[in-house]
Order: sequence, then C-alpha cells, then structure tokens
Amino acid sequence: MIEVRGLTARTGGSTLLDGVDLTVPAGGVTALVGPSGSGKTTTALALLGEAAPGVRLRGSVRVGGVAVVDETGVTREAATLRGRTVAYMPQHPGSALNPARRTGAVLRELAALHRPGTARGEAAAAALDQARLPSGRDVPRRFPHQFSGGQRQRVALAQALVCGPRALVLDEPGTGLDAVTRMGVADQIAALARDGMAVLLLSHDHDLVRTLAEDVVLLADGRVAGQGAPAELLPVRPAPPWEGSAAGEHRLTVDGLTAWLRPGRRGEVLHDVGLSLAEGECVAVVGTSGSGKTTLARCVAGLHERRVGRIALDGADLPPHRRRDATQKRRVQYVWQEVRGSFDDRRTVLDQVARTAVRLRGLSRADAAEEAVELLSRLGVPAETARRTPAALSGGELQRAAFARAALAGPDVLVCDEITSALDDDATRLVLAEIGRMRRERAVSVLWIGHDLRLLPAVAERVVVLDGGRIAAAGDRRKVVDLGGKASRHELERLKGTDT
Repeated sequence: MIEVRGLTARTGGSTLLDGVDLTVPAGGVTALVGPSGSGKTTTALALLGEAAPGVRLRGSVRVGGVAVVDETGVTREAATLRGRTVAYMPQHPGSALNPARRTGAVLRELAALHRPGTARGEAAAAALDQARLPSGRDVPRRFPHQFSGGQRQRVALAQALVCGPRALVLDEPGTGLDAVTRMGVADQIAALARDGMAVLLLSHDHDLVRTLAEDVVLLADGRVAGQGAPAELLPVRPAPPWEGSAAGEHRLTVDGLTAWLRPGRRGEVLHDVGLSLAEGECVAVVGTSGSGKTTLARCVAGLHERRVGRIALDGADLPPHRRRDATQKRRVQYVWQEVRGSFDDRRTVLDQVARTAVRLRGLSRADAAEEAVELLSRLGVPAETARRTPAALSGGELQRAAFARAALAGPDVLVCDEITSALDDDATRLVLAEIGRMRRERAVSVLWIGHDLRLLPAVAERVVVLDGGRIAAAGDRRKVVDLGGKASRHELERLKGTDT
C-alpha cells in the first residue's frame, strides 16, 4: 500500500532524510521509531506529498500504486490522495483542529468532501466511536478548547478516520492519553489493520509499538539505522531509578478548589479538590482524559480563573496569573503539553529560552544565554540546534526547550503537565534527571501530571487520582497504586472507577 525508496529531504545545506526505505502493507502496522529530530515526521509528511517550507523531497514514494514523490519532487497526483486514500493525524492536535468550529460540523464537512454519497451524520458518529469518543449530542457541539488534551488527540483521530482512508499515518497517537484510553486506541488501531488498512505508526511509546507493529524501522539522523521485528530493535528497559529528596514544610496548598468552563458555574470540571506539596517533594496527579488534571494545573499556574477555593504559596494566597507580580511568576512555573504555539517563529529558540532568566531573574542577556546553552545541552539539545527557529526543531526538542525555559526562571514550584509524552526514552531520562537535580539542589517542588504510570516510581512519592473532577484516591504511591513495573488492565480500569 505504501512503498518508499531512496527518499531524501534537503533544506539549504542540510540533509533531513538520506535514502530512507520502508514498506507498509495493507492490513498491517509498520512502526517508525527513533530519537527526536531523527526525521520521523518529515518521512510521514512525505507520504502525503507535504513538507515544511523550504524542504525539497526527492526519491520514490508510492501510495496505493500512485506516485506521490518522484525524482522531480512532489507529483500533481499527490493532492488527490490526501484524506481519501491516505490520512495523517499530527502529533499535536492543536494544529489539526479549528478553534472556531464545532467538532461535529467539521466531521460532517470532511465526510461530504471525501466520501460523497454517504450519510454525513452517520459517518461523523462512526468516526467519533472509532476514536473512542462518545457521539451524544454534547460532543459534536463542542469546540476544541472544551476537550482535554487527550480528548483533542482523539478528535484529531476522528477527523482522519471520517475521510475513509485506505492508509493511515499516526504521529504519536498515544500522546496525552491515559493508560486505559491508550489501550482502547491500540485495540482500535489493531482493528483497523485487521480490516485491511495500512497503518504507519510513529511513536516513542515502545510498549505501544511492541503491541501493534509487525515491522519496525529505526531512524537516526535521517537514515535507516535498523529494521526488523519489535523484539529485535526495542529491548525492554527498566524505568530510571529515583534518587529521593528531603521534604520540608508545605510550600503549595490547594484547598476546596472547584473550577468550571462556562459562565454561571456551568460545566464544572473540578469539585472540591485539595492537595499539598512540600519543599522538594513531587506529587503526581493521574486519571483518565477529561478527569480535570490539566484544569488543576492551570489553576495552580493562575491561567484558569473560573474557580473558587484557595491556592496558596508558603501560606500566602496566589492570585490569577495576570495579577501576579514578577516574584510570584518566577516562583511558580508551568510547562504544558502542547508547546509549539508558545514559541515565536521569528526568533531563535535559544533567545526565547534565555529570555525567562533576563525578565524574571534580572540576568544579563549574555549570562542568560550561557545558562540556557548549558541546561539545553544537559537535556540533549545542542547549542547549534537551539540557535535555530522553532520550525527547525522536532516536537521533542521543543518540549525540552519549553522545560528549560521554565527551569531557567529558578522556580520554587514547577508544574509539569504531560511533559514527557512527546519524548523518547533517552530524552525522558534526561528530563527526569534534571528534575531530580532541581529537587536535590534547590528543593524545587514538583506537581507532576502524567498518563504514563510506569514513570511514577521515577518521579513521585505521593499520588492523587482524579476521577470526574473529584479526588478518588490520594496518598503514598505504593498504597494508591502498586505498579511493580507491570500495571494490569484490571488495575488501570480501577483508576477510572469508584472503587479506587
């Protein structure tokens, strides 16, 4: 169904892809893996005849027997295949969703465009069901901002599926999904392949790859570094060990927090939530998509104002972000999941990372840049990469740059919202090591929000489980959920239920 031979991608004097070969059969799943910046997304976009501005594609890409790329570049036929023959779901759903349009209207329009003659409403409902989203009256009427991060990912998947493609390119489909929903999406991807669809899976989640893929292509620096069965290329690695920290007095306190989405307290997403965070401690907040985790994070950061309850730093009330002074802004920093839109395309990433230390700590531009280069290097982002504009960095590199930007403020409380979901194992270890350093050396308190239960032993001593906006369980990590490195489906399902 998909055949790639000798694919190259060049921009200016740089080579992004160098002779990439891969094949995706109908009725099968092929995984494309590799570290951030290895060329996975560039390869995926080439299957649709698309590339970033200034990138020249050459080689041979054929989808369904039709040439998409040849030795002259992208063919005229490529545009006729997009959506109906091959569909693409991007890593960051924000880039695929129109913030001004309701979900159902977009799905119906896509069905009419790519599948004329079909019942648009039925096609939209079926796509929502395939993407594990309820198809009741409420969901199709929602705008993208009214979904959680994980739900937006599934809305983007529904938009791809409603076109009725024969080949599907999924760029990090597990990003932002809780473990239960991720298993459901894995089941659906497997079902699509069984029904004859060709699936190219781009993922840092090696467990997902091992579950789904028959063949794995490993990219490194734009070249194929290996190809074979998942068991051959993806050895199981243990979670990194955690070096504990000393905990002191309560630094952050959340008490009686109730938050809602619409005026008049309509659409409540948090109900009487309370937690505390000591100096140097890490508390993890887990739960299914839509349980209120990100709203909690945004409340602590001061970015969500439709709420009541108390949020205090060292006993003093924290106002909304727009009313916080420079010291309060420095002391509480927030790193969120979809960071692409937070970078200015006209300025280098290094300048934007260093600017935090200039504005909030009063460093000179030279000193701030020096600190930024050192920190980014520890995070696996070399200086020459950081001196590029955001469009030239991979999603994983930008995620680490966003983390560095927050860390350079010198915070006392760091709120991390799914910050490793776009990272491979090596990059995740570098970020966790930096968080450990901040906790040990400066007693930074961390509010960790994440779906990856395997990482909990590596980051948190205490866990808070949210379910439907309420605290379903809280306490010592070992008592709340005993992972043992192998969380069972039953244990994960319990995190959704009232018996937790």
